[in-house]
Amino acid sequence: MMQAAVFNHELQAGESKQKYYTRIHLLHRLVHGFLMTSFLGLAATGMPIKFNWAPWAVNIAHSVGGFGTILFFHKFFAVILTGCFAVHLGYLFRVGFMEGDRSIFYGPGSMVPRPKDLFDMFQHFRWFFGMGEQPRFDRFTYWEKFDYWAVFWGMGVIGGSGYMLWYSGFFARFVSGWVFNIALLIHSEEALLAVWFIFAVHFFNGHIRPDKFPMDLVIFTGRISEEELKEERPVEHERLIAENGLTAIQTDAPPLWMKNFGRLIGFSVVISGFTLFFLTIWAL
Repeated sequence: MMQAAVFNHELQAGESKQKYYTRIHLLHRLVHGFLMTSFLGLAATGMPIKFNWAPWAVNIAHSVGGFGTILFFHKFFAVILTGCFAVHLGYLFRVGFMEGDRSIFYGPGSMVPRPKDLFDMFQHFRWFFGMGEQPRFDRFTYWEKFDYWAVFWGMGVIGGSGYMLWYSGFFARFVSGWVFNIALLIHSEEALLAVWFIFAVHFFNGHIRPDKFPMDLVIFTGRISEEELKEERPVEHERLIAENGLTAIQTDAPPLWMKNFGRLIGFSVVISGFTLFFLTIWAL
C-alpha cells in the first residue's frame, strides 16, 4: 500500500511538471456530453424497435413496460439531440457571422475538409504499410473531420425523417402516403449505419487505437499535455509557437477526480456501445 501511494505521488508530481493546454472548451465538452448521452439513448431505444423480433429486444421491452415506453424515451432523447444540434448551429452562426471569424469555415481550426486532409489520408495509409513517414497533423485530423460530417449528415437525414414520422398527421397534409414509407426506410437504415459507425469506427479512432488505448480523456478533461500536442498535432504546435499562442491556452494539469470521472463515463459508454453493436449484428 505504501509503495502504491509513493508511486501515485511520484506520478502526480511528474504530471505537474508537464505543461498542459486547453484543447476543448467547456461548451463543446458539454455539448458532446449531451450528444453522447442522447445518441446512446436513441440507439438503445431505436434498435429494439427495429429488431423487435429478436429475443434481446423483446426482453428489453418487457423490462421497461413495452415498446410504447421505449418509443416514448426514443422521442425524449431525440429532443435532446435536436437541442445539441441547435446549440452547435448557434455557435457556428455566432462565431462565423456575428463575430466575423470566417476562419471557422476554412482556417486550420475548421472542421471543413481541406486539400491537406486528402494528402494526409493517403500518406497515412502509406505509413500503415511502411511505405512512407507518418503525416504531420494539424488541429483536426482527416478522420476527425470525417466523424464530424458523418454526425452532421446523420442529424439532418435521421432527424428529418424521424420528425416526419413523429408528426405524420401534420406532414400528411403536404405529402403522399408513400413518402412516409421512404422516410421510415431512411430513418431505420441510416440509424443502423450511424450506430455501427459510431460504436465501431468512432470508438476505435477515439479510444481503442494503440496510441490512445484504453481511453482518450481529452473530451472529458479538455486538456492536452505539451508532449501529446507535439507528437499528435505537430503542425498546430508549431503554428501556436509562431503566433505566441501557447501562453493564452496554457492551463493546469487535469485533476485526478476529473480523469477518473472521464474513465468511468467513457468505459461505460464504450462497453454499452459495443454491446449494442454486437446485438444488432446478432439480430441480422
